[in-house]
Amino acid sequence: MMSTTMNIAAGSWVLLLTVVFMMITKTFKRRLFPNPNSGNLPPGSLGWPLMGETMEFMRSALSAEPESFVRERVQKNGSRVFKTSILGEPFIFFCGPPENKFLFSNENKSIITSWWPNSIRLLFKASLVNAVGDEVKRIKRILMACLNPDALKRYIGTIDSFTQDHIKTYWEGKEEVKVHNTVQLYTFELACRLFASISDAAHISKLGVQFHMLNKGMISLPIDIPGTRFYDAKRAADAVREELLLVVRERKEALLDNKRIQVMSPTPQQDDLISHLLVTADVEGRCLSEMEIVDNTLLFLFAGYDTTQSALTSLMKYLAQLPHVYAKVLREHMEIANAKQAGELLKWEDIQKMQYSWSVVSEVLRLSPPIRGGFREATADFTYAGYTIPKGWKLCWFMGYTQKDPSVFPDPERFDASRFEGGGPSPYCYVPFGGGDRKCIGQDFARLEILVFLHNIVTRFQWDLVIPGESFAYDPTILAPSHGLPIRLHPRPPTSSLL
Repeated sequence: MMSTTMNIAAGSWVLLLTVVFMMITKTFKRRLFPNPNSGNLPPGSLGWPLMGETMEFMRSALSAEPESFVRERVQKNGSRVFKTSILGEPFIFFCGPPENKFLFSNENKSIITSWWPNSIRLLFKASLVNAVGDEVKRIKRILMACLNPDALKRYIGTIDSFTQDHIKTYWEGKEEVKVHNTVQLYTFELACRLFASISDAAHISKLGVQFHMLNKGMISLPIDIPGTRFYDAKRAADAVREELLLVVRERKEALLDNKRIQVMSPTPQQDDLISHLLVTADVEGRCLSEMEIVDNTLLFLFAGYDTTQSALTSLMKYLAQLPHVYAKVLREHMEIANAKQAGELLKWEDIQKMQYSWSVVSEVLRLSPPIRGGFREATADFTYAGYTIPKGWKLCWFMGYTQKDPSVFPDPERFDASRFEGGGPSPYCYVPFGGGDRKCIGQDFARLEILVFLHNIVTRFQWDLVIPGESFAYDPTILAPSHGLPIRLHPRPPTSSLL
């Protein structure tokens, strides 16, 4: 099997070939160059003809300082708003809390909309990815009704029980574990169970292969011919879509049967995301269509494991590197564990006691965000900070720069969980989940999943890093360790006390 490093290198070459083709296409359409009547464009450079600054942007993603691309240009141009050209498109980068606020507050208000590469739009069809205008708010309101804290409370025991089983199977009795690969099994299987009640190991393994193909072709040329990554990704997405459609129709029939015999409490198979989407309506009483449910579930399954996998991997790394932080996290979780009866599962009240733990997780996400940022598009000419932003130009908010800005976070490279105590950072300074209408709707689910996993892992193990200086890079969009983050496990002796 290829190593993660080799995968990164191979993926970079594929991405480079894709970029070259896209840039040539865009050039012939005369989209790489600003309109001569654009007015006062932000400072910056569009880079080389055809190439733009794509290679510099890609290199920074693979470096130890992924925010260097932005930081260097902010310093050179003397502005947190600058222009560049990436992936065959003219871009304006917005870098800082005021800039984040502007982008997040103005989306879907006639001047800014979401933007995704065509390959992603084609793969996720009727999902939230392709929704625009009021449809974004409608779909998001329905989805949030199934993923807000009140709705998630019913899943805590299920997540805790599943986490314990996962650790017994993949962690206990092992001297060494590759964290990144192992937590991927955890996050993907949990997403399958909670979103679609898919629990059969063979079925989940088959879906995992299809999602791997989907991931490889997600950022690719949208050419649907055999031999291309997009072709394989599209076939994989369609195969998952067919399976989910069967689940949707089975669940719909089961819900109708329940209604006919007036059964008031759902079976386990009727308490997943799909079941709740089938009966959750918008303000006008409309539910999502079958294909909207299928495509949004496909999106959730995809998004529900890779970013959380990255966050958990980084969390395990920092806890190994910072024994004093690990000790304080352990103390918090042992106090919770010691207050429970043998075999008693976690409850919502226990999650609320994990305040220091969540501050630690938040600091991990500040220093090592799973993704670099997000994209938008100008739907009309507008002015910001005296600069003209032309219609059709792509906009980028970049969390790594803002979250390591010394004017916002003093001594930004230092791990300090106290930054998130009390009221925490000012708005728009810390944005690992985005903001505005496109803020990640899985934020509360990710918090619950991470904290339950953390509770079960720290109360059972201590660990140290096999490769202390292992590098992390964006592969190509998600932060991942170069060698999978192997760790040595040291089981904690069973005890009813902290030490």
